[in-house]
Amino acid sequence: MSKTIEIKVPDIGDFENVDVIDVIVKEGDKVAENDPLITLETDKAAMDVPAPQAGTIRSMKISGGDKVSQGDVVLTLEVADEEQEAPAGEENEKPKQTEKAPEAAKEESKPEPKQADEYDGKVDQECDVLVLGSGPGGYTAAFRAADLGQKVVLVERYDSLGGVCLNVGCIPSKALLHVAKVIEETHFFAEHGVKFGEPKIETGALREWKNSVVGKLTGGLVGLAKRRKVSVVHGTGQFVSPHHVEVDRNDGKTVVRFNKAIIAAGSEAAMLPNLPDDKRIMTSTGALELEELPERMLVIGGGIIGLEMATVYDALGVKISVVEMTGELMPGADRAIVKPLEKRIRKRYENILLNTKVSKVEATKQGIKVSFEGKDAPKPQVYGRVLVAVGRHPNGGRVGADKAGVKVDERGFIPTDKQQRTNVGHIFAIGDITKAPLLAHKATHEGKVAAEVAAGEKSAFDARVIPSVAYTDPEIAWVGMTEAEAKDQGIDLGIGEFPWAANGRSLAMGRDDGLTRIYFDNKNGRIIGAGIAGTGAGDLISELALAIEMGADAADVALTIHPHPTTSETVAMAAEAYEGTLTDLYAPKKR
Repeated sequence: MSKTIEIKVPDIGDFENVDVIDVIVKEGDKVAENDPLITLETDKAAMDVPAPQAGTIRSMKISGGDKVSQGDVVLTLEVADEEQEAPAGEENEKPKQTEKAPEAAKEESKPEPKQADEYDGKVDQECDVLVLGSGPGGYTAAFRAADLGQKVVLVERYDSLGGVCLNVGCIPSKALLHVAKVIEETHFFAEHGVKFGEPKIETGALREWKNSVVGKLTGGLVGLAKRRKVSVVHGTGQFVSPHHVEVDRNDGKTVVRFNKAIIAAGSEAAMLPNLPDDKRIMTSTGALELEELPERMLVIGGGIIGLEMATVYDALGVKISVVEMTGELMPGADRAIVKPLEKRIRKRYENILLNTKVSKVEATKQGIKVSFEGKDAPKPQVYGRVLVAVGRHPNGGRVGADKAGVKVDERGFIPTDKQQRTNVGHIFAIGDITKAPLLAHKATHEGKVAAEVAAGEKSAFDARVIPSVAYTDPEIAWVGMTEAEAKDQGIDLGIGEFPWAANGRSLAMGRDDGLTRIYFDNKNGRIIGAGIAGTGAGDLISELALAIEMGADAADVALTIHPHPTTSETVAMAAEAYEGTLTDLYAPKKR
């Protein structure tokens, strides 16, 4: 036997006519006790109204955009007859606060799509917050949610935590790039009185050192998870309903039921179609393994990842060629700051092919034979290794999102609002899987926002700018608008520029090939973008990111005393160049 009870708006404090910003369930849905039904928002916070007991939704009495007060009927719920109906207006405890930034209220999700699946099988674990993926965004989200008192399950497909970034991306590549830097410095100073002799490269020992760096970081994450009592489940996770994820483990399957979930499943390397199945054709993951150092290597793709790995293999003595189908290296960066890098590598690399496509790739006994198309395309070439670095694809289509009713676009991205909510109110998404740029430092900030909102905090992602860095030699870093973007938007653009050839510290390092550029809106003098080429550019760009966030103008930077001698002085001097107060070069501003 069963009966139908009314679910009413519980005690929400001293508020009336509050907004219904999300209706999470629909007629016919089965809900468990404490499942969220609707989300309300006052001028101070947002809150979920939970189900007082398990049952089936029979009728909805409200919809998104309605206004309700304490005691208003939300829906009718069919429950087992043995359950005792709670007194009218007291069916629910006071709902848990899920505070949201006011500016995000209008961007909240629509009800779950009808295609969401149901799950009524065995449940092995339950939690408040499940995080799918333990990259920089995922582990940040998990740890922040745990710090806020949530019971957290963290699902990771790799054997170690850290995701692509720590295991086969950012960290191991930077370890090898540091090796490349050391080798290049020994070569430079051999011409200036300090001779070390030619380096002997032992790839096995180098690989072990790189792996030890990774191990220290991933091992540290294990310790942090234990201290926070975050339950880690290793295996490939997929949604099987809006409140369940099934994890395919080596020893079987585990089903986790969650109240809220944060999707942090990242992205994977894109591959060209019709490539031979040959280990000599690598993605960046394979290139990091240093299985061998070929005599010649082709890098397909002149973006950040391709050029970083080219930097490593060039320093290790491999003859490098780069092919890029567009007319410029590192598309998206300011052309002026890429020039110092391009000038250097054109002298060092075997070939740089722009406006050129790879038309055919063949695996032969002698090597990988590659044919090209383009105005200046060379005849077919044979390489010992080929690195494919043509970008990354988000993993939105690989997590069973449709079974949870989560929208995934045609490219594999999961759209979110400023609070990182998907179209399903209790499911969030962060990092590469949401939108460009696909950067770890963006993911970590988004992870904190998602965890805080899920735990009831008032939070939103509102960064003005996100810096980008290529750890090439020299490094290339930029933030905010590029020169081209500012001109395209019709901004009255001012530029302050300082060449590192006039900087004492860069001269002392033997690296005078750098350049610092700052872009200003002439209307108010504020900084709107910047680009730096040179040693440590990735560290220097943070000052300009902060300047943009704070709404700083040229004087704010120029009048900040920078230590001497440092490359950071080039930032202040670029601002002085814009103001017309620079004395280290003769470049008076025309007034």
